[in-house]
Amino acid sequence: MAWQPQEEGVKEICGLLHESKVPSNDQSRVWQQLQRCNRFPDFNNYLAFILCRAEGQSSEVRQAAGLMLKNNLKSSYQSMPLAYQQYIKAELRPCLGASDKQVRATVAIVVSALVQQGNGQDWPEIFQAFVQCLDSNDYNHMEGALDSLSKICEDKPEVLDQDVLGLSERPINVFLPRLLQFFASPHAALRRLALSAVNQFIVLLPPALFVNMDTYLQGLFSLANDPAAEVRKLVCAGLVQLLEVQPSYLQPHMRNVIEYMLQANCDPDEDVALESCEFWSTFCEAQLPQEMLREFLPRLISVLLSNMVYAEDDEALLEAEDDDNAPDREQDIKPRFHQPRIHGVDGPEEDEEDDDIINSWNLRKCSAAGLDILSTVFGDEILPVLMPLVQVRLSTTADSAWKEREAAVLALGAVAEGCISGLLPHLSRIVAFLVPLLEDKRPLVRSITCWTLSRYSKWIVQAIAQATEGQVQFDTVLTGLLRRILDSNKRVQEAACSAFATLEEEAAEELAPRLELILQHLMYAFGKYQRRNLRILYDAIGTLADAVGNELNNTKYLEILMPPLIAKWQQLPDSDKDLFPLLECFTSIAQALGPGFTQYAEPVFVRCINLIRTHEVAKADPGRAGVTYDKEFIVCSLDLLSGLAEGLGSSIESLVSRSDLFDLLLLCCADEAPDVRQSALALLGDLAKACAVHLQPRLADFLNLAAKQLQGHEAKENVSVANNACWAIGEVAVKVKQDISPIVMNVISCLVPILSNTEGLNKSLLENSAITLGRLGWVCPELVAPHMDHFMQPWCYALRTIRDDVEKEDAFRGLCAMVRLNPGGAVNAFVPMCEAIGSWHEIRSAELRTEIAQVLHGYKQMLAGSWDQYLAALDVQLREKLVKKYGL
Repeated sequence: MAWQPQEEGVKEICGLLHESKVPSNDQSRVWQQLQRCNRFPDFNNYLAFILCRAEGQSSEVRQAAGLMLKNNLKSSYQSMPLAYQQYIKAELRPCLGASDKQVRATVAIVVSALVQQGNGQDWPEIFQAFVQCLDSNDYNHMEGALDSLSKICEDKPEVLDQDVLGLSERPINVFLPRLLQFFASPHAALRRLALSAVNQFIVLLPPALFVNMDTYLQGLFSLANDPAAEVRKLVCAGLVQLLEVQPSYLQPHMRNVIEYMLQANCDPDEDVALESCEFWSTFCEAQLPQEMLREFLPRLISVLLSNMVYAEDDEALLEAEDDDNAPDREQDIKPRFHQPRIHGVDGPEEDEEDDDIINSWNLRKCSAAGLDILSTVFGDEILPVLMPLVQVRLSTTADSAWKEREAAVLALGAVAEGCISGLLPHLSRIVAFLVPLLEDKRPLVRSITCWTLSRYSKWIVQAIAQATEGQVQFDTVLTGLLRRILDSNKRVQEAACSAFATLEEEAAEELAPRLELILQHLMYAFGKYQRRNLRILYDAIGTLADAVGNELNNTKYLEILMPPLIAKWQQLPDSDKDLFPLLECFTSIAQALGPGFTQYAEPVFVRCINLIRTHEVAKADPGRAGVTYDKEFIVCSLDLLSGLAEGLGSSIESLVSRSDLFDLLLLCCADEAPDVRQSALALLGDLAKACAVHLQPRLADFLNLAAKQLQGHEAKENVSVANNACWAIGEVAVKVKQDISPIVMNVISCLVPILSNTEGLNKSLLENSAITLGRLGWVCPELVAPHMDHFMQPWCYALRTIRDDVEKEDAFRGLCAMVRLNPGGAVNAFVPMCEAIGSWHEIRSAELRTEIAQVLHGYKQMLAGSWDQYLAALDVQLREKLVKKYGL
């Protein structure tokens, strides 16, 4: 007997759904009662019945039933009894064309979810129903079917491009011609849904679209000036997608397409203008012939510049008046993510900061990004068009024209890198024009000027060496930004701090003579800033420490810098996430001051240990720890301890010996979270360098955990963890020498596959693997040398790319030690070995120079009559270099 709903059940559920729509009701109670109903196996049948048949109920109640049904289907469709699945499908199918618009839209959502759950295979009847609706000529039925198809295409278009049991053709072959016909529908909603559905297939490009491509393009062009903005937006989106993935289809029509996009870029509807604006960046990235765009540049640059002016409703205009006394709103404080420490040969590869200083993507930012990428493709060629437009806008002093002035400053920043060779001769004039704008009465002009100056900071710093004027110019920019760091407007404070951090990175030691002035401004800001901008200020202080290094180690400077930071450190409770940026800031300071940080070290060290211990306890028992577990406290604390170990060197030994650091570190090296392991292994290597003696009792445990990170799958999944593990093993090896022998062969067996399969491999992991293999060969040559023929070639290829430093010296000591024991093992890799030796610019260690000379002379003797033949296989320049340098 078919399932039938009980009247009282329908009544109760409808009552609860109605209550859920009244905000003043106790929503948690209503939700709990609905969840209780949800435990009944036929609850979803009731929801389907209410959505499709409860005509006496309000649209809101029926819609609520449908949305709850959709969520339930997503989580439990596969486990539902088949009879219930069939009941729900049977109820939904006739409702595709429901007369109530809200109900119809909700049915489309549920139908789309059901098709996706069954992967398009277990409901062939719905595809037949779609066809009937599309061919019905009834508006409600056509819209219901198109809405369902559009949603399926958006989420899972591939389900329509497959064979379905019970259908003679793939669904897409049936639907696509019909969808294309709807491009000519008199109803805007139907044109929009049909176009939205077809656009989703551009990336997949199924055969059905391939054979209909001309019809699709004609349809797009016919909709180009559609009266409905949503349709025009989808036309632009389709053209941008085609340009991105199938540009060859657009090439014959490119002139008309560019002409249209220029027009759409000025569309009164901002969404259409924004969608069309994406075209220019996509065009540049598609590496099409520049000629196609060149003749349009004058008009395009003018349009982009006009669109870079703030729109009246831009949220930035509303926020711009925030003064520094207004309290931060919680939603303004973005979550921040600590980057765990990476030990690379060249240090971590940092993500580029988002250059723009405002958050949501809009026409202004898209236009600036378009101008930026045009400048990288066309370079100085755009300046004769751009600069007169910029100059006109900059020369208007009327207050009413401030937005045009601001956009001109943004444009100067956008083209800074792409057009620098043409702008460099005029740099002093540009800077002279920008600096007074730092005092503009409009906060948004002051903030964009900070950003634009930061875009030129590399060349402002380079000019210092060229003339006295360069020095004066640098000081003018520096003091201008420092003044803005103390601005009364929060947005300007943020922009100035970010710009100053960029200038610091470029200027490095040039900042040393100006440290007192800089610190006075930064620490004054420290007393003035609220939480959100304090985070950016910490970054500026940390960047300063990284830039000037040991220059900071001066009592005069430390008396300005440290007391406010230590006061803040003592004031923040252990549970406060504002500790993270402060921990990062201390890490940079500890590394910069080196032994000079000793006077501050103990309380910092002890607190880091306590934070790690607390959160290790919280992971197992939050009640006992009194805090909720948060691995970021552990990661930041481990990284600060690494900074201390690096800065203090062997002086950290007295702190380590009185703590349980190594017990905690062992737990962290085995943690399931990759970023905890990453930072723990970095600290392991730093502690090995500083005080290896305390490692000894747990040496085998640490080494086995580190070696585990290098095994095939583990190394691929978490490259940064493997990188740090590899580096740490090498550091431990150099310190404990022969004591590392139990794990040497295990590690070598992990390193050889890394060195042999370099395609797409992280550069840092490759270089660390080469160095660590060399270090193991140096301390245990008798274990490693017999296996040289397995790894010599890829190992030497990797050694060639490493820059000259102490770590590379260790690796070559290993090479010499192994060749002495097994010279035959390297004969087949003679050329790459010589290339690796030739990659040195200068070997500082006289002892290593002698060892390498002995290796080469040893081969000359051993190969005797074949020596000239081996030498002839080398590149001419390399051969001459080695013969001359090593007297061969």
